[in-house]
Amino acid sequence: MDEEMTTEFAYDESAVPCDQTDIYSFGKVYVPILYSLVFIIGLAGNLLVFFTIVKSGHQKSITDIFLLNLAISDLLFVISLPFWGYYTVHGWTLGNLSCSIVSSFYYIGFFGGMFFITIISIDRYLAIVHATIFLKGRKARYGFLTSLIIWVLAILCAAPHFVFIQKLEHTCTTQYPKNLEESWPIFCNLEINIAGFLLPMGIMSICYLQIIKTLFTCKNRRKIRAIRLILQVVLVFFLFWTPYQVSIFLQTLQIFNVFEGCNTSRLLNYTMHATETLAFSHCCLNPIIYAFAGEKFRKYLHHLVLKILSFICFCGPCSHYHGRAPSSLTENAPTSNQTQNTSEQEASAFL
Repeated sequence: MDEEMTTEFAYDESAVPCDQTDIYSFGKVYVPILYSLVFIIGLAGNLLVFFTIVKSGHQKSITDIFLLNLAISDLLFVISLPFWGYYTVHGWTLGNLSCSIVSSFYYIGFFGGMFFITIISIDRYLAIVHATIFLKGRKARYGFLTSLIIWVLAILCAAPHFVFIQKLEHTCTTQYPKNLEESWPIFCNLEINIAGFLLPMGIMSICYLQIIKTLFTCKNRRKIRAIRLILQVVLVFFLFWTPYQVSIFLQTLQIFNVFEGCNTSRLLNYTMHATETLAFSHCCLNPIIYAFAGEKFRKYLHHLVLKILSFICFCGPCSHYHGRAPSSLTENAPTSNQTQNTSEQEASAFL
């Protein structure tokens, strides 16, 4: 893991010539606990989204595909956390290959999650603001193609962060070539800030602002709930990720010796501990924010639960648990002649 997203490089004693023992101790106690909680909750929620969509048994909509890929991105990310938690306490006891694989999961999951959150915002914008124009173009095959492109971009953006990862003794750490020792960490930090936060946040804000304007013109009585949910999506994303992104930026400034002194360095390291766990826990909320908030998704999840209950009831008293699932988790049949009705239906389906 790089210095911007790992506890090890946050405590580089060669760069920070002061006592960091208490910070090491703090990390060994709290990091494994917090990472384990994020892992358990994130794994359960995203697996539920994954199996709910995969087991729907019907043709997937473009939003189903994006939600599925967001869940996969979050799963890649959370799967790596137990390894980093164990590494904080015991060092890296696995091989060099596992060091590279876990690091790649971590960064690909991070960038993939950010990019799919962004594309979901764009998809909702097109579906609600330009409902009649893009309705025919929002086909599943375009969803698969877009997802493939996003995965390629995520791998390309993640590659600079794990390409130099190696196992050295009991560490899984980055070994930069001599000509890149100064410039590469700065590039990686700025990429995290820009591609991993500022661009997604900017696109989300623009898309959802236009959606809110469109909803205000609708007569749908549920528009207030939809607007409230949009504000929650943007606010939660901002609150959970901004402190961590600011910490990374401050560490970049520290490379330029903008911040000097032992106390300042210790404060930045403590801040990184606190903010990274807050940011990572956002993947636990993604299933609630992007999947379970949708009406159609909740209906199918309810159907899936009842189907499971009917399966385990062998004696017959659960036969009433059968029901018809929606043909798509986010489908909604549009009216043929009314643009506003189409926007309202899309708002209900996607929000």
